[in-house]
Parts: sequence; C-alpha cells; structure tokens
Amino acid sequence: MNTIYVLWLRQLKRYFRSKSRIIGSLGQPLLFMVALGFGFGPIFQKAGAGNYMEFLAPGIIAQGILFTSMFSGTEIIWDRQFGFLKETLVAPVSRLNIMIGRTLGGATIATIQGVIIFFLSLLVGFKPTSFFSVIISLVVMFLMSLLFTGLGTAIASTLDDFQGFQLIMNFLVMPMFFLSGALFPLNGLPKVIEVISHLNPLTYGVDGLRAALTRASHFGLAVDFLVLLLISLVILSLGSYLFSKIEI
Repeated sequence: MNTIYVLWLRQLKRYFRSKSRIIGSLGQPLLFMVALGFGFGPIFQKAGAGNYMEFLAPGIIAQGILFTSMFSGTEIIWDRQFGFLKETLVAPVSRLNIMIGRTLGGATIATIQGVIIFFLSLLVGFKPTSFFSVIISLVVMFLMSLLFTGLGTAIASTLDDFQGFQLIMNFLVMPMFFLSGALFPLNGLPKVIEVISHLNPLTYGVDGLRAALTRASHFGLAVDFLVLLLISLVILSLGSYLFSKIEI
C-alpha cells in the first residue's frame, strides 16, 4: 500500500508542478465549448434539439478526461528512457502495486482535469440539473479516468519510443472522441457509424455524464455505469499483465 501511495503522490506532484501543462490542456476544451457551443447553438436550437451547450458540455468534459488519461501513458516511456522505471521495477515491490499506483495517479489527475473543465463550462452557460447530479458525474468521471488511464498504460507498456505512442494515440483518441456522440446526437446515425459508436467505450462515458448532469441519456445511466465498470476491469487486467511483462 505504501508503494501505491508513493507513486500516486508522485503523479500528482508532477502534475501540479507543471503549470504550463495544466493551462495548456484546458485550451482545446475551452475552444471547443466557445466555438462550437456558440457557433452551432442557434442551429441546434432551430432544429428543435434544445440547448446545445447543455448537450455539448458533458462531451467536452469527457474529451478532457480522455486526452489526459490516455497521454498519461507517455510517462512510462519517459521514465523508461531516463532510467527511473528501471529503478522502480528492480525494487522489492510487486509490479502490480506499481501499476496500480501509476494508474490511480493518472486517473486522479484526469478526474481533476474533468472537474476543472466542468467549472469552465459553468462560465460559458452550462447548468447542471442539481448538486446531487454533480456528485454522480464525479463517479462517472473517475470510472472513465480509470478505464482510459489503464488503456494508455497497456499501450505504453508495449512501446519504447514516443513516436510510436503518439502515432497510435492519434489513431485511437481522435476517432474515439468524434464517434462518441460528444458533438452530435446518436439518434438517426448511419448504421455503420451507429455500430462503431456503440462499441466505443467513450460513448458510454459521454452518455453517463449527460445522464448525470442533464438527465438526457441515450442508453440510461445504469447501462452506462455497468459498461464502464466492466470495460475498466478488463482494460486494467490487460494493462497489469502487459506492465508485468516490461523488460528492463
């Protein structure tokens, strides 16, 4: 437990020490909310779909969590190249504990990122239904963070260079975001896009946040929660296995 706590704390210290990283990671979500929210808002409303900012904000929160979680895997490659990972792995502690500590640290940072974006969304006009809905959304955020931090760790455990990781991330992160229903409703999509969206784990995170914060949901909060929980367990198990196979 001490190893898990130390690695979790190390991840948080590294995050809060980098002010430019925090500010830089908020630029894209804020741009999406302002440009898309106010740009497409009137069109969305004329189509009879309601307030676009209320629809968009949960998707942008999910985007911030996705990006932060997945790219936390780069720290494994960074630590490997600079020797810190080797020092950690040769220590008389379980690799499972190391992986858990790193994953919890990355998931906590991603959740904090989601909370910051949530507060930014309040500034541009988003209004959650109640305080209790915000509490539920925090649970969904943390589940999403665990899932995608585990996925980023699993991918990074099989690579040893930044270029390969960035390439894979670009082929995963952007399609997952755009096909998650974060920017558009899931109703009436072409069959192929609909199937892909239903297979995309981020879709259930976006829908879960919408269900919690606005009470508008495509699948239902219970289904979203269950799917996120099951996929998180699978991904974390896979990440633990791949991390245990890292050669030093």
